[in-house]
Amino acid sequence: MGKPTGFLERQRLSEAYEPVQVRLKHYREFVATLNDEQTRVQGSRCMDCGTPFCNHACPLNNVVPDWNDLVYRGRWEQALEVLHSTNNFPEFTGRICPAICEEACTLNINDESVGIKSIEHSIADKGWQMGWIAPRPATAKTGRKVAVVGSGPSGLAAAQQLARAGHELTVFEKNDRSGGLLGYGIPDFKLDKSLVERRIRQMEAEGVVFCTRTIVGAKSVPAGVANDATEHLPAERILREFDAVILAAGSETPRDLAVPGRELKGVYAALQFLIPQNRQIAGGKANPINAKGKHVVVIGGGDTGSDCVGVSYRHRAASVTQLELLPRPPEQEDKALTWPSWPLKLRTSSSHLEGDTQRLFSIATREFIGEKGALKAVRTVDLAWKDGRMSEIAGSEKTLPADLVFLAMGFTGPAANLLEAFGVDRDTRGNARVTDGPGVHATNVPKLFVAGDTRRGQSLVVWAIREGRQCAREVDAFLMGGSPPPR
Repeated sequence: MGKPTGFLERQRLSEAYEPVQVRLKHYREFVATLNDEQTRVQGSRCMDCGTPFCNHACPLNNVVPDWNDLVYRGRWEQALEVLHSTNNFPEFTGRICPAICEEACTLNINDESVGIKSIEHSIADKGWQMGWIAPRPATAKTGRKVAVVGSGPSGLAAAQQLARAGHELTVFEKNDRSGGLLGYGIPDFKLDKSLVERRIRQMEAEGVVFCTRTIVGAKSVPAGVANDATEHLPAERILREFDAVILAAGSETPRDLAVPGRELKGVYAALQFLIPQNRQIAGGKANPINAKGKHVVVIGGGDTGSDCVGVSYRHRAASVTQLELLPRPPEQEDKALTWPSWPLKLRTSSSHLEGDTQRLFSIATREFIGEKGALKAVRTVDLAWKDGRMSEIAGSEKTLPADLVFLAMGFTGPAANLLEAFGVDRDTRGNARVTDGPGVHATNVPKLFVAGDTRRGQSLVVWAIREGRQCAREVDAFLMGGSPPPR
Protein backbone atom coordinates (compact mmCIF):
# COMPACT_ATOMS: atom_id res chain seq x y z
CA MET A 1 0.00 0.00 0.00
CA GLY A 2 1.16 3.50 -0.72
CA LYS A 3 4.77 3.88 -1.80
CA PRO A 4 6.69 0.63 -1.14
CA THR A 5 9.59 2.50 0.47
CA GLY A 6 7.58 5.42 1.84
CA PHE A 7 7.84 4.32 5.46
CA LEU A 8 11.62 4.26 5.13
CA GLU A 9 11.89 7.67 3.48
CA ARG A 10 9.24 9.73 5.26
CA GLN A 11 8.70 10.63 8.91
CA ARG A 12 5.34 11.00 10.57
CA LEU A 13 3.95 14.52 10.41
CA SER A 14 1.34 15.30 13.04
CA GLU A 15 -1.28 18.00 12.73
CA ALA A 16 -0.20 21.37 14.11
CA TYR A 17 -1.89 23.07 17.07
CA GLU A 18 -2.52 26.76 17.52
CA PRO A 19 -0.24 28.18 20.25
CA VAL A 20 -1.69 27.83 23.74
CA GLN A 21 -1.80 31.57 24.40
CA VAL A 22 -3.90 32.01 21.24
CA ARG A 23 -6.33 29.12 21.57
CA LEU A 24 -7.14 29.86 25.21
CA LYS A 25 -8.84 33.05 24.02
CA HIS A 26 -11.56 31.20 22.10
CA TYR A 27 -13.54 27.97 21.85
CA ARG A 28 -12.95 27.27 18.16
CA GLU A 29 -11.14 24.24 16.82
CA PHE A 30 -7.37 24.79 16.95
CA VAL A 31 -6.02 21.76 15.05
CA ALA A 32 -4.76 22.48 11.52
CA THR A 33 -5.70 19.83 8.95
CA LEU A 34 -2.80 18.56 6.84
CA ASN A 35 -2.78 19.98 3.33
CA ASP A 36 -3.16 17.75 0.26
CA GLU A 37 0.55 17.17 -0.29
CA GLN A 38 1.24 16.51 3.40
CA THR A 39 -1.63 14.03 3.49
CA ARG A 40 -0.39 12.32 0.33
CA VAL A 41 3.08 11.92 1.82
CA GLN A 42 1.65 10.53 5.06
CA GLY A 43 -0.44 8.06 3.06
CA SER A 44 2.74 6.88 1.36
CA ARG A 45 4.06 5.66 4.73
CA CYS A 46 1.44 2.89 4.86
CA MET A 47 3.27 -0.43 4.54
CA ASP A 48 2.24 -3.44 2.50
CA CYS A 49 2.26 -5.33 5.79
CA GLY A 50 0.12 -8.26 4.67
CA THR A 51 -2.14 -8.32 7.71
CA PRO A 52 -3.74 -4.90 8.32
CA PHE A 53 -3.95 -4.91 12.10
CA CYS A 54 -5.24 -1.32 11.89
CA ASN A 55 -8.34 -2.61 10.11
CA HIS A 56 -8.96 -5.26 12.76
CA ALA A 57 -8.32 -2.91 15.70
CA CYS A 58 -10.78 -0.30 14.44
CA PRO A 59 -14.30 -0.97 15.79
CA LEU A 60 -15.66 0.11 12.39
CA ASN A 61 -13.15 -2.07 10.54
CA ASN A 62 -12.20 0.93 8.41
CA VAL A 63 -10.33 -0.20 5.32
CA VAL A 64 -7.35 1.93 6.25
CA PRO A 65 -4.69 0.64 3.82
CA ASP A 66 -7.00 1.15 0.84
CA TRP A 67 -7.75 4.82 1.48
CA ASN A 68 -4.13 5.51 2.42
CA ASP A 69 -3.10 4.15 -0.96
CA LEU A 70 -5.81 6.08 -2.81
CA VAL A 71 -4.81 9.37 -1.18
CA TYR A 72 -1.17 8.74 -2.07
CA ARG A 73 -2.23 8.25 -5.68
CA GLY A 74 -4.37 11.39 -5.69
CA ARG A 75 -7.67 9.54 -5.96
CA TRP A 76 -9.35 11.50 -3.19
CA GLU A 77 -12.99 11.00 -4.13
CA GLN A 78 -12.54 7.25 -4.28
CA ALA A 79 -10.76 7.36 -0.93
CA LEU A 80 -13.81 9.13 0.49
CA GLU A 81 -16.09 6.42 -0.89
CA VAL A 82 -14.01 3.71 0.79
CA LEU A 83 -14.02 5.68 4.05
CA HIS A 84 -17.79 6.18 3.94
CA SER A 85 -18.34 2.48 3.21
CA THR A 86 -17.65 1.72 6.88
CA ASN A 87 -18.04 5.09 8.63
CA ASN A 88 -21.01 7.45 8.30
CA PHE A 89 -19.30 10.36 10.03
CA PRO A 90 -15.52 10.40 9.40
CA GLU A 91 -15.27 14.13 10.14
CA PHE A 92 -16.28 13.30 13.73
CA THR A 93 -13.96 10.36 14.27
CA GLY A 94 -11.14 12.14 12.44
CA ARG A 95 -11.26 14.71 15.22
CA ILE A 96 -12.24 12.94 18.45
CA CYS A 97 -11.40 9.24 18.07
CA PRO A 98 -8.41 8.11 20.19
CA ALA A 99 -7.08 6.31 17.08
CA ILE A 100 -7.03 2.71 18.23
CA CYS A 101 -5.95 1.87 14.69
CA GLU A 102 -2.67 3.73 15.04
CA GLU A 103 -1.61 1.73 18.08
CA ALA A 104 -2.15 -1.45 16.03
CA CYS A 105 -0.24 -0.15 12.99
CA THR A 106 2.57 -2.54 12.03
CA LEU A 107 4.93 0.40 11.65
CA ASN A 108 4.27 1.20 15.32
CA ILE A 109 6.34 -1.81 16.40
CA ASN A 110 9.64 0.02 15.94
CA ASP A 111 8.76 3.42 14.51
CA GLU A 112 6.01 6.03 14.65
CA SER A 113 2.73 4.71 13.29
CA VAL A 114 1.07 5.96 10.13
CA GLY A 115 -0.97 9.10 10.94
CA ILE A 116 -4.25 7.37 10.13
CA LYS A 117 -6.45 9.76 12.08
CA SER A 118 -5.01 12.86 10.38
CA ILE A 119 -5.44 11.27 6.95
CA GLU A 120 -9.07 10.44 7.75
CA HIS A 121 -9.55 14.04 8.93
CA SER A 122 -8.18 15.35 5.63
CA ILE A 123 -10.26 13.04 3.44
CA ALA A 124 -13.51 13.95 5.20
CA ASP A 125 -12.85 17.69 5.17
CA LYS A 126 -11.84 17.62 1.51
CA GLY A 127 -15.01 15.70 0.68
CA TRP A 128 -17.14 18.49 2.12
CA GLN A 129 -15.04 21.22 0.52
CA MET A 130 -15.31 19.63 -2.92
CA GLY A 131 -19.04 18.98 -2.64
CA TRP A 132 -18.59 15.21 -2.88
CA ILE A 133 -20.68 14.66 0.27
CA ALA A 134 -24.31 15.21 -0.57
CA PRO A 135 -27.69 13.80 0.46
CA ARG A 136 -28.36 10.27 -0.79
CA PRO A 137 -32.12 9.81 -0.51
CA ALA A 138 -33.54 6.36 -1.17
CA THR A 139 -34.73 5.75 -4.71
CA ALA A 140 -37.69 3.67 -3.47
CA LYS A 141 -39.68 3.72 -0.24
CA THR A 142 -40.61 0.61 1.74
CA GLY A 143 -43.56 2.09 3.62
CA ARG A 144 -42.05 0.94 6.94
CA LYS A 145 -41.79 3.42 9.81
CA VAL A 146 -38.88 3.35 12.29
CA ALA A 147 -38.40 5.45 15.42
CA VAL A 148 -34.97 6.13 16.88
CA VAL A 149 -34.84 7.37 20.47
CA GLY A 150 -31.64 9.38 20.92
CA SER A 151 -29.70 11.42 18.38
CA GLY A 152 -26.11 10.67 19.38
CA PRO A 153 -23.66 9.00 16.98
CA SER A 154 -25.31 5.58 17.34
CA GLY A 155 -28.83 6.86 16.70
CA LEU A 156 -27.67 9.04 13.81
CA ALA A 157 -25.79 6.18 12.13
CA ALA A 158 -28.76 3.82 12.47
CA ALA A 159 -31.18 6.44 11.17
CA GLN A 160 -29.05 7.33 8.16
CA GLN A 161 -28.54 3.71 7.14
CA LEU A 162 -32.23 2.88 7.44
CA ALA A 163 -33.38 6.05 5.65
CA ARG A 164 -31.11 5.22 2.73
CA ALA A 165 -32.68 1.76 2.66
CA GLY A 166 -36.05 3.42 2.03
CA HIS A 167 -37.63 3.37 5.47
CA GLU A 168 -39.43 6.34 7.04
CA LEU A 169 -37.28 7.55 9.96
CA THR A 170 -38.15 9.73 12.93
CA VAL A 171 -35.46 10.57 15.50
CA PHE A 172 -36.57 11.74 18.94
CA GLU A 173 -34.25 13.87 21.10
CA LYS A 174 -35.10 15.26 24.54
CA ASN A 175 -32.75 18.24 24.25
CA ASP A 176 -33.19 21.31 22.06
CA ARG A 177 -30.70 20.20 19.42
CA SER A 178 -29.80 16.88 17.86
CA GLY A 179 -26.40 15.23 18.14
CA GLY A 180 -26.36 13.80 21.66
CA LEU A 181 -22.97 14.31 23.30
CA LEU A 182 -21.58 15.33 19.90
CA GLY A 183 -23.67 18.48 20.25
CA TYR A 184 -23.84 18.82 24.02
CA GLY A 185 -20.89 17.53 26.00
CA ILE A 186 -17.80 17.51 23.77
CA PRO A 187 -16.29 21.02 23.84
CA ASP A 188 -16.49 23.11 20.68
CA PHE A 189 -12.71 23.38 20.51
CA LYS A 190 -12.57 19.61 19.93
CA LEU A 191 -15.60 19.32 17.63
CA ASP A 192 -17.18 22.37 16.04
CA LYS A 193 -20.95 22.04 16.25
CA SER A 194 -21.44 23.28 12.70
CA LEU A 195 -20.07 19.91 11.60
CA VAL A 196 -22.81 18.09 13.50
CA GLU A 197 -25.50 20.46 12.19
CA ARG A 198 -24.23 19.90 8.66
CA ARG A 199 -24.79 16.15 8.97
CA ILE A 200 -28.23 16.74 10.46
CA ARG A 201 -29.16 18.83 7.42
CA GLN A 202 -27.86 16.09 5.12
CA MET A 203 -29.99 13.50 6.90
CA GLU A 204 -33.06 15.74 6.77
CA ALA A 205 -32.57 15.99 3.00
CA GLU A 206 -32.49 12.18 2.98
CA GLY A 207 -35.91 12.13 4.63
CA VAL A 208 -35.07 11.77 8.33
CA VAL A 209 -37.40 13.73 10.61
CA PHE A 210 -35.90 15.09 13.86
CA CYS A 211 -38.17 15.79 16.82
CA THR A 212 -36.30 17.69 19.53
CA ARG A 213 -37.48 18.62 23.03
CA THR A 214 -39.34 15.30 23.08
CA ILE A 215 -38.79 12.73 25.80
CA VAL A 216 -39.86 9.17 25.09
CA GLY A 217 -40.90 6.55 27.62
CA ALA A 218 -40.14 7.90 31.08
CA LYS A 219 -41.12 11.47 31.91
CA SER A 220 -38.03 12.20 34.01
CA VAL A 221 -34.27 11.76 33.76
CA PRO A 222 -31.64 10.89 36.40
CA ALA A 223 -29.93 13.68 38.33
CA GLY A 224 -27.19 15.37 36.35
CA VAL A 225 -28.71 14.54 32.93
CA ALA A 226 -29.73 17.41 30.64
CA ASN A 227 -33.38 17.55 29.58
CA ASP A 228 -35.10 20.28 27.55
CA ALA A 229 -38.21 18.26 26.79
CA THR A 230 -41.56 20.00 26.54
CA GLU A 231 -43.38 16.97 25.13
CA HIS A 232 -43.65 13.42 26.44
CA LEU A 233 -44.47 10.38 24.30
CA PRO A 234 -45.36 7.18 26.19
CA ALA A 235 -43.57 3.98 25.26
CA GLU A 236 -46.78 2.22 24.27
CA ARG A 237 -47.61 4.96 21.77
CA ILE A 238 -44.20 4.73 20.07
CA LEU A 239 -44.47 0.94 19.87
CA ARG A 240 -47.98 1.22 18.47
CA GLU A 241 -47.23 3.84 15.79
CA PHE A 242 -43.93 2.48 14.44
CA ASP A 243 -42.98 -0.80 12.79
CA ALA A 244 -39.67 -0.88 14.67
CA VAL A 245 -38.12 1.17 17.46
CA ILE A 246 -34.44 1.64 18.30
CA LEU A 247 -33.35 2.86 21.73
CA ALA A 248 -30.02 4.65 21.29
CA ALA A 249 -30.26 7.05 24.20
CA GLY A 250 -26.70 6.52 25.41
CA SER A 251 -25.18 5.83 28.80
CA GLU A 252 -26.16 9.09 30.43
CA THR A 253 -26.36 8.41 34.17
CA PRO A 254 -23.21 9.95 35.71
CA ARG A 255 -21.27 7.98 38.30
CA ASP A 256 -21.58 9.83 41.60
CA LEU A 257 -19.22 10.05 44.56
CA ALA A 258 -20.93 9.40 47.89
CA VAL A 259 -18.59 11.08 50.34
CA PRO A 260 -19.30 13.65 53.07
CA GLY A 261 -19.89 17.11 51.63
CA ARG A 262 -21.26 15.93 48.27
CA GLU A 263 -24.20 18.33 48.72
CA LEU A 264 -21.98 21.42 48.91
CA LYS A 265 -22.34 24.18 46.35
CA GLY A 266 -19.40 23.81 44.00
CA VAL A 267 -19.52 20.02 43.50
CA TYR A 268 -20.96 19.14 40.08
CA ALA A 269 -21.19 16.29 37.61
CA ALA A 270 -18.91 17.08 34.65
CA LEU A 271 -21.71 17.55 32.13
CA GLN A 272 -23.36 20.12 34.39
CA PHE A 273 -20.33 22.25 33.50
CA LEU A 274 -19.68 21.18 29.90
CA ILE A 275 -23.21 21.26 28.46
CA PRO A 276 -24.01 24.83 29.60
CA GLN A 277 -20.72 25.88 28.03
CA ASN A 278 -21.83 24.41 24.70
CA ARG A 279 -25.14 26.23 25.06
CA GLN A 280 -23.41 29.54 25.79
CA ILE A 281 -21.19 29.25 22.73
CA ALA A 282 -24.27 28.46 20.64
CA GLY A 283 -25.75 31.79 21.71
CA GLY A 284 -27.60 30.73 24.83
CA LYS A 285 -27.38 31.89 28.42
CA ALA A 286 -24.02 32.26 30.14
CA ASN A 287 -22.68 29.15 31.84
CA PRO A 288 -23.90 29.37 35.47
CA ILE A 289 -20.66 27.70 36.60
CA ASN A 290 -17.72 30.07 36.21
CA ALA A 291 -14.21 28.84 37.00
CA LYS A 292 -12.49 32.21 36.64
CA GLY A 293 -9.99 32.74 39.44
CA LYS A 294 -11.02 29.51 41.17
CA HIS A 295 -9.18 26.40 42.26
CA VAL A 296 -10.62 23.56 40.20
CA VAL A 297 -10.36 19.87 41.05
CA VAL A 298 -11.38 17.33 38.40
CA ILE A 299 -12.00 13.81 39.69
CA GLY A 300 -11.49 11.31 36.89
CA GLY A 301 -8.66 10.94 34.39
CA GLY A 302 -10.50 10.17 31.15
CA ASP A 303 -11.64 12.23 28.18
CA THR A 304 -14.48 13.93 30.06
CA GLY A 305 -12.07 14.97 32.79
CA SER A 306 -9.69 16.34 30.17
CA ASP A 307 -12.56 18.34 28.65
CA CYS A 308 -13.27 19.90 32.07
CA VAL A 309 -9.58 20.83 32.29
CA GLY A 310 -9.62 22.57 28.88
CA VAL A 311 -12.79 24.55 29.58
CA SER A 312 -11.52 25.55 33.04
CA TYR A 313 -8.38 27.01 31.52
CA ARG A 314 -10.49 29.01 29.06
CA HIS A 315 -12.38 30.37 32.04
CA ARG A 316 -9.01 31.47 33.49
CA ALA A 317 -9.07 29.16 36.50
CA ALA A 318 -6.48 29.91 39.19
CA SER A 319 -5.37 26.27 39.26
CA VAL A 320 -6.46 22.90 37.91
CA THR A 321 -5.79 19.60 39.64
CA GLN A 322 -6.88 16.24 38.24
CA LEU A 323 -7.27 13.20 40.51
CA GLU A 324 -7.14 9.60 39.34
CA LEU A 325 -7.89 6.55 41.47
CA LEU A 326 -5.65 4.24 39.44
CA PRO A 327 -1.83 4.17 39.51
CA ARG A 328 0.16 6.38 37.15
CA PRO A 329 0.65 4.49 33.87
CA PRO A 330 4.10 4.15 32.30
CA GLU A 331 5.25 6.90 29.95
CA GLN A 332 5.91 4.31 27.25
CA GLU A 333 4.43 0.85 26.84
CA ASP A 334 6.46 -2.31 26.20
CA LYS A 335 5.46 -2.77 22.57
CA ALA A 336 6.79 -6.33 22.45
CA LEU A 337 4.22 -7.24 25.10
CA THR A 338 1.26 -5.06 24.11
CA TRP A 339 1.25 -4.57 20.33
CA PRO A 340 -1.18 -4.66 18.51
CA SER A 341 -3.53 -4.26 21.50
CA TRP A 342 -4.49 -0.90 22.98
CA PRO A 343 -1.67 -0.20 25.44
CA LEU A 344 -1.83 1.13 28.97
CA LYS A 345 0.34 4.23 29.01
CA LEU A 346 0.21 7.83 30.20
CA ARG A 347 -1.86 9.87 27.78
CA THR A 348 -1.54 13.63 27.89
CA SER A 349 -4.21 15.59 26.06
CA SER A 350 -3.89 19.04 24.50
CA SER A 351 -5.96 20.39 27.42
CA HIS A 352 -3.42 19.17 29.97
CA LEU A 353 -0.76 21.21 28.19
CA GLU A 354 -2.76 24.44 28.28
CA GLY A 355 -1.74 25.21 31.84
CA ASP A 356 0.16 23.88 34.82
CA THR A 357 -2.11 20.88 35.32
CA GLN A 358 -1.34 18.92 38.46
CA ARG A 359 -2.17 15.28 37.79
CA LEU A 360 -2.30 13.08 40.89
CA PHE A 361 -2.59 9.29 40.64
CA SER A 362 -3.43 6.56 43.18
CA ILE A 363 -5.47 9.01 45.19
CA ALA A 364 -8.99 8.79 46.61
CA THR A 365 -11.36 11.51 47.74
CA ARG A 366 -12.47 11.19 51.35
CA GLU A 367 -14.44 14.37 51.91
CA PHE A 368 -15.54 17.67 50.45
CA ILE A 369 -14.97 20.45 52.97
CA GLY A 370 -17.18 23.50 52.98
CA GLU A 371 -17.88 26.76 54.71
CA LYS A 372 -21.43 28.15 54.92
CA GLY A 373 -22.58 25.59 52.38
CA ALA A 374 -19.88 26.38 49.78
CA LEU A 375 -16.98 24.12 48.81
CA LYS A 376 -13.56 25.19 50.08
CA ALA A 377 -11.32 22.12 49.95
CA VAL A 378 -11.04 18.41 49.15
CA ARG A 379 -9.58 15.92 51.62
CA THR A 380 -7.76 13.03 49.95
CA VAL A 381 -5.78 9.93 50.84
CA ASP A 382 -3.07 8.15 48.86
CA LEU A 383 -3.62 4.58 47.74
CA ALA A 384 -1.42 1.52 47.45
CA TRP A 385 -2.23 -1.01 44.75
CA LYS A 386 -1.35 -4.70 44.94
CA ASP A 387 -2.72 -7.52 42.81
CA GLY A 388 -5.43 -5.24 41.49
CA ARG A 389 -6.64 -4.25 44.94
CA MET A 390 -6.26 -0.86 46.56
CA SER A 391 -5.69 0.09 50.16
CA GLU A 392 -5.31 3.45 51.86
CA ILE A 393 -1.85 4.51 53.01
CA ALA A 394 -1.94 5.51 56.65
CA GLY A 395 -0.83 9.07 57.31
CA SER A 396 -1.09 10.12 53.65
CA GLU A 397 -4.13 12.36 54.06
CA LYS A 398 -3.86 15.80 52.53
CA THR A 399 -6.16 18.74 51.87
CA LEU A 400 -6.35 20.46 48.49
CA PRO A 401 -7.89 23.92 48.01
CA ALA A 402 -10.99 23.65 45.84
CA ASP A 403 -13.69 26.11 44.85
CA LEU A 404 -15.07 23.81 42.16
CA VAL A 405 -15.07 20.03 41.82
CA PHE A 406 -16.14 18.28 38.63
CA LEU A 407 -16.98 14.58 38.87
CA ALA A 408 -15.79 12.99 35.63
CA MET A 409 -15.76 9.35 36.65
CA GLY A 410 -17.75 7.99 33.75
CA PHE A 411 -21.33 6.84 33.45
CA THR A 412 -23.09 3.92 35.06
CA GLY A 413 -25.45 3.09 32.21
CA PRO A 414 -28.60 4.17 30.38
CA ALA A 415 -31.44 5.76 32.33
CA ALA A 416 -33.10 2.87 34.16
CA ASN A 417 -36.56 4.40 33.92
CA LEU A 418 -36.30 4.55 30.11
CA LEU A 419 -35.73 0.79 29.91
CA GLU A 420 -38.40 0.20 32.54
CA ALA A 421 -40.93 2.24 30.57
CA PHE A 422 -40.46 -0.07 27.59
CA GLY A 423 -40.23 -3.22 29.71
CA VAL A 424 -36.70 -4.03 28.53
CA ASP A 425 -34.74 -6.62 30.47
CA ARG A 426 -31.41 -5.41 31.84
CA ASP A 427 -28.10 -7.16 32.37
CA THR A 428 -26.00 -7.13 35.53
CA ARG A 429 -24.48 -3.76 34.56
CA GLY A 430 -27.84 -2.11 34.02
CA ASN A 431 -27.59 -2.05 30.22
CA ALA A 432 -30.33 -3.37 27.96
CA ARG A 433 -30.17 -7.13 27.58
CA VAL A 434 -30.36 -8.45 24.03
CA THR A 435 -31.81 -11.76 22.94
CA ASP A 436 -29.86 -14.80 21.85
CA GLY A 437 -29.80 -15.95 18.27
CA PRO A 438 -28.65 -14.37 15.02
CA GLY A 439 -29.46 -10.83 16.13
CA VAL A 440 -27.47 -8.97 18.76
CA HIS A 441 -29.63 -5.86 19.09
CA ALA A 442 -33.17 -7.22 19.54
CA THR A 443 -34.62 -7.04 23.05
CA ASN A 444 -37.22 -9.10 24.85
CA VAL A 445 -39.85 -6.60 23.65
CA PRO A 446 -41.17 -7.35 20.16
CA LYS A 447 -39.89 -4.95 17.43
CA LEU A 448 -37.75 -3.05 19.98
CA PHE A 449 -34.01 -2.86 19.39
CA VAL A 450 -31.11 -1.21 21.23
CA ALA A 451 -27.79 0.20 20.03
CA GLY A 452 -24.74 2.07 21.27
CA ASP A 453 -24.13 2.74 24.93
CA THR A 454 -27.68 1.62 25.75
CA ARG A 455 -26.62 -1.89 24.76
CA ARG A 456 -22.90 -2.13 25.54
CA GLY A 457 -22.33 0.58 28.14
CA GLN A 458 -20.18 3.70 28.06
CA SER A 459 -17.80 3.64 25.13
CA LEU A 460 -16.29 5.59 22.25
CA VAL A 461 -17.96 7.46 19.39
CA VAL A 462 -16.41 5.01 16.93
CA TRP A 463 -18.07 2.12 18.78
CA ALA A 464 -21.38 3.99 18.79
CA ILE A 465 -21.30 4.40 15.01
CA ARG A 466 -20.54 0.70 14.57
CA GLU A 467 -23.42 -0.18 16.88
CA GLY A 468 -25.82 2.03 14.94
CA ARG A 469 -24.81 0.51 11.61
CA GLN A 470 -25.10 -3.06 12.89
CA CYS A 471 -28.45 -2.36 14.52
CA ALA A 472 -29.73 -0.81 11.28
CA ARG A 473 -28.82 -3.96 9.40
CA GLU A 474 -30.70 -6.09 11.92
CA VAL A 475 -33.76 -3.83 11.88
CA ASP A 476 -33.82 -3.84 8.08
CA ALA A 477 -33.69 -7.65 8.08
CA PHE A 478 -36.55 -7.70 10.59
CA LEU A 479 -38.67 -5.40 8.45
CA MET A 480 -37.80 -6.70 5.00
CA GLY A 481 -36.75 -10.30 5.53
CA GLY A 482 -33.04 -9.95 5.00
CA SER A 483 -32.26 -7.24 2.41
CA PRO A 484 -29.16 -5.42 3.64
CA PRO A 485 -29.12 -1.62 3.86
CA PRO A 486 -26.60 0.25 1.68
CA ARG A 487 -22.96 0.44 2.73
